[in-house]
Amino acid sequence: MDGSKWILGDVMKIRLDHIGIAVNNLDEGEKFWKLLGLIPSDEDEEVSDQGVITRFIPISNDKQKPAMIELLEPTGEDTPIGKFIAKRGIGIQQICFEVEDINLMIDNLISEGIKMIDSEPRPGSKDCLIAFVHPKSTGGVLVELSQKNLGNNHSPPN
Repeated sequence: MDGSKWILGDVMKIRLDHIGIAVNNLDEGEKFWKLLGLIPSDEDEEVSDQGVITRFIPISNDKQKPAMIELLEPTGEDTPIGKFIAKRGIGIQQICFEVEDINLMIDNLISEGIKMIDSEPRPGSKDCLIAFVHPKSTGGVLVELSQKNLGNNHSPPN
């Protein structure tokens, strides 16, 4: 049985949104992806409370929203991405799933004993609300949950 249907029934759709890759420099980090023919988005975005500058690279030009590569450049050594690179080097830092209702997803995960880094959504890049699941609950993978912020004011939906 499909795990998402087992937990959430037909309540919520979920899809792979992006794979976050920690890099020392966005321009250096995008070189390989450009060789594959992938075209980075036009604008980088700084998420100051996370100490990161992001650059998204869609993996397809399909009409349906494709999953993306997200390059993550730290703004300093004492930021989450800066610490990640110092400890583990550059490479895959997280995998992100887009969900329809981030609060419902967080509540369901917590009720199933899943350890969350964020028990409440917070602002992320691309005007989304995000929350991270602790790698101890996912087999060592940092999982980001993301929901489009429909109100554009970064306040979590009720």
